[in-house]
Amino acid sequence: MIPPIVLDPKPGELVLDMCASPGSKTTQIAAIMKNKGLIIANDYQGLRLKPLGINLQRAGTTNALVTLSQGQGFKGMKFDRILVDAPCSGTGTIRKSFKTLLIWNPVMVNRLAGTQKQLIETAFRNLKDGGTLVYSTCTLEPEEDEGVIDFLLRKYDTASLEDIKLPIKRSPAILEFEGQSYNPEIRKCLRIWPQDNDTEGFFVAKIKKLN
Repeated sequence: MIPPIVLDPKPGELVLDMCASPGSKTTQIAAIMKNKGLIIANDYQGLRLKPLGINLQRAGTTNALVTLSQGQGFKGMKFDRILVDAPCSGTGTIRKSFKTLLIWNPVMVNRLAGTQKQLIETAFRNLKDGGTLVYSTCTLEPEEDEGVIDFLLRKYDTASLEDIKLPIKRSPAILEFEGQSYNPEIRKCLRIWPQDNDTEGFFVAKIKKLN
């Protein structure tokens, strides 16, 4: 539930939830917006749209438009706020999903990191000047978290990280991994290890697009 709070959408705005299914964050965004404005709730697989549509109806969401598209395919629209709750290796969820241990491997992490960089760059390009982009994952892998944010900051001078202030325990962001140093601004990101709050592990970054 943290990413929609960090996104802080306003009634009447145009918002993109790039990887929306199954819709828990989409419905939360709609509630914050008081069903005013428009949310483009997108996902890339037809099968994933079923739970998304059901949850939108169940929650009484009336300001969402469901779309089926690869997130990297968005272009030509400018959004006030964008949430990229990216597909990831899910190592933050091991305590409830032990199968994650069985499927984890470095090749998968590197492949996902490549996709995540494509998604965050596409989102940033589709963001209005002054708009807000929130990137989140349920993985603990630096390549998929701080590494993706470092990629965006290196490529775009207009990408500026903002502090995330929430009344929860947090751990320092990782600023160096496997010989690679990340932008020191990345310390503003929210990294939550499972032991911090007795929850799942999570990572959240809040990015402003400068004029």
